[in-house]
Amino acid sequence: MHLKLAITAWALCIALLASCSEPDASRSRPEPVASSSLAATTFNIRYGTASDGENRWEKRRDLVLDVLRDGGDILGLQEALPFQVREIADALPAFAHVSRTREQDPSAGEACPIFWRTDRFELDVSEQGVFWLSETPDVPGSKSWDAALPRIATFVRLVERGSGKGLYVFNTHLDHRGASAREEGAKVIARRIATRRHPADAVIVLGDFNDGPTSKAVGALIEAGLIDAWRSANPDAPEQGTFNGWKDRVEGERIDHVLVAPSLRVVRATIDDRRPGGRWPSDHLPVRVDVSWPPAGHPGNER
Repeated sequence: MHLKLAITAWALCIALLASCSEPDASRSRPEPVASSSLAATTFNIRYGTASDGENRWEKRRDLVLDVLRDGGDILGLQEALPFQVREIADALPAFAHVSRTREQDPSAGEACPIFWRTDRFELDVSEQGVFWLSETPDVPGSKSWDAALPRIATFVRLVERGSGKGLYVFNTHLDHRGASAREEGAKVIARRIATRRHPADAVIVLGDFNDGPTSKAVGALIEAGLIDAWRSANPDAPEQGTFNGWKDRVEGERIDHVLVAPSLRVVRATIDDRRPGGRWPSDHLPVRVDVSWPPAGHPGNER
């Protein structure tokens, strides 16, 4: 009897040791994300060599960095010179970025960099880059229509760690003079969105459009299926301007925009008009959008 009990106990110990030594397959895989929030900010930071006196870059750099630290998971910047991109990257070690200037010489001129949190996303290196808003989008420095300057869009495909969901982000700065160039440039972006390699992935477009919410440029992207995130979140609010021109009062139209795919539910969209110490961080106001990013197959915004 005692021998039988001892054998049984020994067998139980062996089974217990075996279960402890084998890895739990459910623990070795990252938990899928059922639904998650996502925040993205567009911000024209004003090019750093401008003769802005008391508003020059050195005087406001820390204010810009504070805005970006509160900007969420994804940041789309405009008018960023290479040295500004480097300074921002050094100050935001939790972010990675993709950047290329709009000129033929990639070391000169303004860029539209995209920054993202590396603990949240990894870059799909096969789906990232810059294209020109012209009739020859793959020709560096090219411009068309009535554009005063070469204009670009930067794009990345980000893959969320854990869930594996993909997200395309486009960031742009449309021409400040040419109305046709703004409209046609937006159409170039719309075509790139339509031909993306992973068409089921959601899309966010960030940018300084130099044009209002009822413009043909914004309309081209809405016709392509995107949603004006600020208006979606604030359906009854009066319009607000986003260009301050270093003046105390912000007037004019909302020219800085975030547009999103219908699969992203817009939870909140805000225009940040804070002036720490009475100073504007830039001559544009940042626009932040918070969305709910549902799993594949779940509906987003109603259209």
